[in-house]
Amino acid sequence: MPEVTVRKADFRDAARSGYLPPAMADLPYPIFDADNHYYEAEDAFTRHLDPKLRKRCMDWAVVKGRKELLVAGAINRFIPNPTFDPVARPGCLDQYYRGNNPEGLSIREAFGELEPIRREYRDRDARLEVMTEQGVEKAIFFPTLGVGMEEALKHDTDAVHSAFEAFNRWMLEDWGFAYQDRIFAAPYLSIMDVERGVRELEWALANDARFVVMRPSFVYRAVGSRSPADPQFDPFWQLVNDSGVTVVYHGGDSGYGEYAEDWGEGGSTQSFKGSPFRSISLASKPPFDLFAALISHQLFARFPNLRVASIEMGSFWVPWLFQSMQRAYAQEPRQFAEDPLETFRRHVWIAPFHEDDISLLRDLVGAENMVAGSDWPHAEGLARPTDYVHDLKGLDEDEIRLVMRENALALSERRPV
Repeated sequence: MPEVTVRKADFRDAARSGYLPPAMADLPYPIFDADNHYYEAEDAFTRHLDPKLRKRCMDWAVVKGRKELLVAGAINRFIPNPTFDPVARPGCLDQYYRGNNPEGLSIREAFGELEPIRREYRDRDARLEVMTEQGVEKAIFFPTLGVGMEEALKHDTDAVHSAFEAFNRWMLEDWGFAYQDRIFAAPYLSIMDVERGVRELEWALANDARFVVMRPSFVYRAVGSRSPADPQFDPFWQLVNDSGVTVVYHGGDSGYGEYAEDWGEGGSTQSFKGSPFRSISLASKPPFDLFAALISHQLFARFPNLRVASIEMGSFWVPWLFQSMQRAYAQEPRQFAEDPLETFRRHVWIAPFHEDDISLLRDLVGAENMVAGSDWPHAEGLARPTDYVHDLKGLDEDEIRLVMRENALALSERRPV
């Protein structure tokens, strides 16, 4: 692979915007970015989908002169502009999400001007060139649109699996699951139908997947939803355990819109369209509930080789979860296989938001359980991935290297039993 260097130099982001500082972070090694994204091609869900299933899954329509994505026959609003052209500049909402908004701009105002979609957002070779300029040697790649689609299809189990089986074949074709051992696009898996989930995981492993991504939520079923750690899903987790692939839970539509609706806050989740109630009460509930369930329902006791990462869900919820688990363990220790905090530290890796209290997270889980994710090229992420290092205050050089490179590197290698 080409040599990767980290330079103190402006590159194309600086030339196109004007809000960047004059120099990239100066690191003596290239980083492993645990949270990168592509913007899906317009045929990402349809290229390999049986045309007979388009009405039940995904299709496109022109409505009042605007191209709209149809999901399950209805216009989908998870992403306001699913064609992604034009699209926001990388990192343009960074200061907004840090709470640095002295002018009180709305999120729409904070976006600023959109720009034509760049080649590197949809072409893996162009992306590798940019990664090299950015000082990024390797990165995990996640969907932008795709993380909101399982919720939209959840009332049709066959549609969920058919849509994502088609999506994963597009992903393999356009990005690859381990392209040049630098781009690790994570296939999206559902276990609504556990047998199909197992078959899709077998296919992903056969195509060198190093990571797989899942919805951070309960497993929806019309007859009654279940924890993903329910024993009925054990055939899937057995294969994850034996293969040693890393499971990533990435932020998206976790199905908590119905919870918000019960509080008079409307239903479906729409990116960049929230409310104070949703921001305060819902932002941390999906990862909190998910990891409480995985540990309380003994998933890691049954499958001790599992490695699970939480990406783009921040770390604000971790202290709250640790306090809750400590109290429950003190009250009913025989309900747990061991101290749940130790279980968490053995099996879970966290990518904190750069605006989180990262020193506090280090004190709770250890630097060896943290990874850096820039969310590039999303608006709410960082304009330059290596700038994540500026937020690792309180960590020493060895800890910073673990977070910026070594931990994700280890997770990218399968650890079979």
